[in-house]
Amino acid sequence: MQVNTIGIDLAKQVFQVHGVDAAGAVVLRKRLRRSEVVRFFGMRPGCLMGMEACATGHHWACELSALGHEARLIPPSYVKPHVRRGKTDAADAEAICEAVSRPSMRFVPLKTAEHQSELMLHRSRDLLVRQRTMLVNALRGHFAEFGIVAAQGIRRVGELAALPIAEDATPLPPLAREVLRALLAQLQPLGERIARLEAAIVASHRKNEVSRRLASVPGVGPITASAIVASAADAHQFKSARHFAAWLGLTPRSHSTGGKERLGGISNNLL
Repeated sequence: MQVNTIGIDLAKQVFQVHGVDAAGAVVLRKRLRRSEVVRFFGMRPGCLMGMEACATGHHWACELSALGHEARLIPPSYVKPHVRRGKTDAADAEAICEAVSRPSMRFVPLKTAEHQSELMLHRSRDLLVRQRTMLVNALRGHFAEFGIVAAQGIRRVGELAALPIAEDATPLPPLAREVLRALLAQLQPLGERIARLEAAIVASHRKNEVSRRLASVPGVGPITASAIVASAADAHQFKSARHFAAWLGLTPRSHSTGGKERLGGISNNLL
C-alpha cells in the first residue's frame, strides 16, 4: 500500500494517523504512542504529512522532515471546516489529511530552534510584565483602602515600595502590614527578572541585521523589531506588504455579504 498523504492529530501521548493513497482511498488508520512516532515513520517512504500548528507542531515537523517526509503545518482554524462530524482524534486526523492536500491551503512556515527560542524569550517577558502589572494594581488598591494613594504608572510604584510599613510606622492593621510586605517582597525580584530578559532581547537585536533595520523605522524599538523578526522568520512567505500587514493584524476584519461591505475592528494580534 503506497501512502501519499498523511494527517497526524498531535497529542501529548497518543497520536492518531490517517493516510490515503494517490486516489484518495484510505489505506492507513493507526494510533501511535509518542515513543513510536519516529520509529514508525522512519521505516516508511517519504510522503506529504500535515499537522496542526500547535505547541509541539514545529518540533514534530522538524523531526519528520529529517526522516525525508514533507511536513507541513496548518492553522487549526483552516482544519475545522474539513471535520465532517463529531470531535474525535480519528475525525481530526482525517480532516488534517484532507486539508493538507488542498492546493489553495495556506501553511505555517517551520521555525528553527533559534527562532523558537527568540519567541520564548518574548513570551516569557510578556508573562512577567503582566504578572508585575497585576501585582502593582493589587498593591495600589490595597494601599488606597487605607487612604494611601500613589500616582499611576509603573515608575511611581517606588513611592509605595518606599513607604515604611514597619510596626506603628503607618496607620495599618498588623494583618494588612503582613500582606503588603509579602506583595512588596515579590515586586523587586520580578522587576530584576524582566530587566534581565529585556537585556537579552536587546543583545539579540544588536546581533541581527534585519532587526536593526526594522528598529530604524520611527516608532519601532528593539523589542518590537526583535519580536517581528522572531515571529516572521522568512519574509518571502508574504506576497506583498499588504499581506504582511494583514498577518500582523493591522487591517480591519471583513464581514461582507449580499453586496454590502462591512469592516470591523483591527485585531492587532502581535504588536
